[in-house]
Amino acid sequence: MSGHSKWATTKHRKAAQDKKRSAIFSKLSRNITVAAKEGGDPNPENNASLAAAIAKARGYSLPKDKIDAAIKKAFGTGSDSANYETVVYEGYGPAGVAIYIEALTDNRNRTAADVRSAFSHSGGNLGTTGSVAFQFERKGQINLDKQQSPDEDEFMLQVAEAGGDDYEDADDEWVVTTAPTELATVRSSLESQGLEIKGYELVMVPSTPTEVSVSDAKKVMRLVDKLEELEDLQNVYHSMDITDEIAAALDE
Repeated sequence: MSGHSKWATTKHRKAAQDKKRSAIFSKLSRNITVAAKEGGDPNPENNASLAAAIAKARGYSLPKDKIDAAIKKAFGTGSDSANYETVVYEGYGPAGVAIYIEALTDNRNRTAADVRSAFSHSGGNLGTTGSVAFQFERKGQINLDKQQSPDEDEFMLQVAEAGGDDYEDADDEWVVTTAPTELATVRSSLESQGLEIKGYELVMVPSTPTEVSVSDAKKVMRLVDKLEELEDLQNVYHSMDITDEIAAALDE
């Protein structure tokens, strides 16, 4: 187990999303609505998916009234009802970087057209189902405030005791990764050790990150940015290896 983990894209992806905080409120609300509806219970204590969706939303400071409204929408009727379905899109961006996308949409045709347009205008190609999924692994991800446990050796022992697979030092956060089926157990164990969880969710992590040049990295991120601007898309994952050099270039 090491803080220099292979999940190094986490920090840059989170930073990029923070810059678009206001734009993702609708996505977070939609995620809460779907989690509440699929779980069949508006109480997060009885609905693990809803609890995770709320935790993620709070991590982006989604106001409580918007969280409550999103939950109510899951059980509304008529014009107040919400009928979203989960759709996955896969493709390749510039330099052969794999792109895996998770969407929640009430109109498949509209979303597919928007995604296809983003790929075609950014030097990428939308693929078929399964074309890149094999290049990613489903993982649990838990974010914790680093100030709670600033000593890395101590934190490493806490993660090991909790049953976490790995962790990453992401500046002001510790990011713990787990097997997808162990996310709730590890989260609970870390909390029992007195650590406060900032957020947790299931993510897709590239099995073998793709090495690219700085110029190609900028092209890939232009595609990712275009995709993340689409309201129907919840998560956009890529296989690009974000080295320190690339991260610095993307932050310019």
